[in-house]
Amino acid sequence: MDRLLRRCRIKSKLLRECLAEFFGVYILILFGCGSVAQVTTSQNTKGEYLSINLGFALGTTFGIYVAKGVSGAHLNPAVSLTLCVLGRFSWTRLPFYVCSQIFGAFMAAATVALQYYDAIMVFTGGNLTVSGATGTAGIFSTYPADYLSLWGGVVDQIIGTAALLVCVLALGDPHNTPAPPGLEPVLVGAAVLLIGISMGSNSGYAINPARDFGPRLFSYIAGWGDEVFRAGHGWWWVPVGVTCVGAVLGSVLYELLIGVHHPDSEPEDAEGMKAELQQTVELDGIQSKSDNIKENGMDEIFSTTSTDTS
Repeated sequence: MDRLLRRCRIKSKLLRECLAEFFGVYILILFGCGSVAQVTTSQNTKGEYLSINLGFALGTTFGIYVAKGVSGAHLNPAVSLTLCVLGRFSWTRLPFYVCSQIFGAFMAAATVALQYYDAIMVFTGGNLTVSGATGTAGIFSTYPADYLSLWGGVVDQIIGTAALLVCVLALGDPHNTPAPPGLEPVLVGAAVLLIGISMGSNSGYAINPARDFGPRLFSYIAGWGDEVFRAGHGWWWVPVGVTCVGAVLGSVLYELLIGVHHPDSEPEDAEGMKAELQQTVELDGIQSKSDNIKENGMDEIFSTTSTDTS
């Protein structure tokens, strides 16, 4: 079996990273949208809003564990874009990551729809709708609350995604108080949980373009129709585009308010290198004298002493 698996190893590093992003997002959406499907089709008898928060939080955690060792586990086009803006990720790889993330979310939505097909059909009576008492499009993507204006939703997504990036950057900042090795996915999942608990009622806290657009595209194809793009005054572009703005804004705020103010360790490093160099020179001098003594005998000692006295 090991020999067969080794034959399946992909040589292209970029392709391996794209597969990791695909599978990591797939895991995230499988658990996240799966939890929404269970709550919705059971009419809150087998879960509630907190169940959805936990589903997305733990889905994020395990999605990161799945992909982190290969691709870094961005799992979010807004995160990938932000890292490009900060100069920590290649712009040329960005479109490949984004496409992989969206496709992973699309396939996960398809899996959830397959798993809950009978439940959805019974709950809706076979009539797939976006809104109303039996609306099920919200299983797959986010929609604004009835009271929320379009621009209110823009502000909501900017704040939510900015908060996510501040938390992510803080957890990965080696000059701050970074997460213990191996626990980063758990704490990022905790940040997602916190955002869902505190900022989810307005529009479902998408905070991830792939998480929203991939499943929305699936629901459009699978029978919910173009209403998935028209609902909420054309809401669909907000979780796709505005989340990227929020992510960049959050990263800039973190760098301006925290990142650039870390104590500069370069002078200390320079002093340490200087002292180490001086010590090396002194040791070389001692070694040189020792070698001369071995070669010339006691005369070298008297010669050295005479020179030092004069």
